Amino acid sequence: MAKNVAALALVAVIVMAVLLAEAPTTKAACSPVQLSPCAPAIMSNKPPSGACCARLRQQKPCLCGYLRNPNLKRYVNSPGAKRVASTCRVSVRC
Repeated sequence: MAKNVAALALVAVIVMAVLLAEAPTTKAACSPVQLSPCAPAIMSNKPPSGACCARLRQQKPCLCGYLRNPNLKRYVNSPGAKRVASTCRVSVRC
């Protein structure tokens, strides 16, 4: 059963990466795919990695644009994403 959960989580990360890769961005530096190190923490109760928090801080100017994007809004507003942002001390205020 643990293998099924791990496989499902991997599929969810891949689907999220594909959706994020297809999303239009507001700036050339904004790339939601850069947040992929945060996917494991967003989808579980594990704490975010240092790489996740660093990428989240780098992408902070882009987060409001991601919230305006209907394809990304549900990910940025998810309970897991909010928990990760709080843990990384990145506020999302638009």
